[in-house]
Amino acid sequence: MKATKLLGLILAALLLTTGDAIGVKQARPIRLHPKNPHYFLFRGKPTVLITSGEHYGVVLNLDFDYVKYLDELQSHGLNLTRTFSGMYVEEWGPGWNTLNPAPNRYVCPWAGSSQRGYADEGNKFDLDKWNPNYFKRLRDFVSQAGQRGIVVELVLFCVFYGEAQWNLSPLNSRNNINGVGKKGRLGVYDESEPAMMRIQEKMVRKTVRELKGFDNVYFELCNEPYFANGPKLGSPWNDRIISAIRSVTKGHLVALNVANGSVKVDKMHPGVSIFNFHYCRPPDAVAMNYHHNTPIAFDESGFKGTGAANYRKYGWDFIIAGGAVFSNLDWSFTVDSEEGKSKAAADRLGPKDPALRPQLGYLKKVMDSLDFVRMKPRNDVIKGGVPPGATARVLAEHGKAYAIYISGGNKADLKLDIPPGGYTAEWLNTKTGKTESSQKLRHGGGVATLSSPDYSEDIALRIKAIRRGR
Repeated sequence: MKATKLLGLILAALLLTTGDAIGVKQARPIRLHPKNPHYFLFRGKPTVLITSGEHYGVVLNLDFDYVKYLDELQSHGLNLTRTFSGMYVEEWGPGWNTLNPAPNRYVCPWAGSSQRGYADEGNKFDLDKWNPNYFKRLRDFVSQAGQRGIVVELVLFCVFYGEAQWNLSPLNSRNNINGVGKKGRLGVYDESEPAMMRIQEKMVRKTVRELKGFDNVYFELCNEPYFANGPKLGSPWNDRIISAIRSVTKGHLVALNVANGSVKVDKMHPGVSIFNFHYCRPPDAVAMNYHHNTPIAFDESGFKGTGAANYRKYGWDFIIAGGAVFSNLDWSFTVDSEEGKSKAAADRLGPKDPALRPQLGYLKKVMDSLDFVRMKPRNDVIKGGVPPGATARVLAEHGKAYAIYISGGNKADLKLDIPPGGYTAEWLNTKTGKTESSQKLRHGGGVATLSSPDYSEDIALRIKAIRRGR
């Protein structure tokens, strides 16, 4: 057998056994778009990240079949999933909360010891030893996501909202043999316990090292740090964790969870690339922080009914306002229904309607049909005609392309200040993905009026300039 043929067979075998595609490992990680850093560049293409994903336990919950889950996201063109690292688990929602694994079905970065006494059955953890099965599962999940064009936001840490979550954490001294975590849940992020910081920084370096070869992952420092004595904006803890990440990789993006709702960030940390906001309705955080020239994310939604309508509206509103990420929290994904058809979650939490995923997939398709890197928020284009009680937002490359979203009302006669020229205008059904009506517009300048068909709840308008010669 020729040496070149033998080498090819060896490489093929490695590709099949390592769990990560060689092509993926060699690619440059998702990054800010060099021509417009409000958006991403991923595998050579301008990218916005849009999803409706599970409750963050896909890796740490051994009963969750993430291949079925990722196939469901891919089938609707969704390209993001958010998951927790495993240092945090929950005690509520048994059977449907993926962050609450069944006893002995929880896997985390640390190996078990020979000493009994973990709060949720099993042995205590040894924080000086890694769990190879966890990292194998983590790598495979990121690899499987990458093969489907899906980006993973890995959340490294989470605050402990109450004693119930802290009682289950490996960082609680009652659950480990290392004596770490004696200061309680409110002392996890205040740097008052050197051993705690050592373990955290060590975990970050190990996790990032395991994933640094993948192009489809970025890291969030801490989920909802504005609760329970978490690491607030400007916290020295953020500096230490960012330094730990950067000691392993220079190219992967780092996200900071800023607030629930909208807050203006006065100063951007040089190590942070993405601002994450939860329950950001209306999307005021985008305008407040647009001057930072970085992607703004609506990183979690919920608590507004079980149906699709509110969350579809939030997604369209945020992305057309200039946001780069919409990550809906979808309670229809459970260990019994990785395809996202479960109705078991408590109704108060949020959406359980599978129809939301294709609707958000259509938003992604509309964005992909536009050269959005050249576009920016331009609500000043609208001079009237928005239905009473409704809102309208515009993303535009003035004179070239416009994406307009109207939430509310049932008929619009939009008055738009656009330059002279020829345009195609399409009114788009946000629920079905169909074009409701279209027209060619020959505009002589000033204000043009475009009348929508009748609609319910919301509608979108896509306008593109007609190139000369057509």
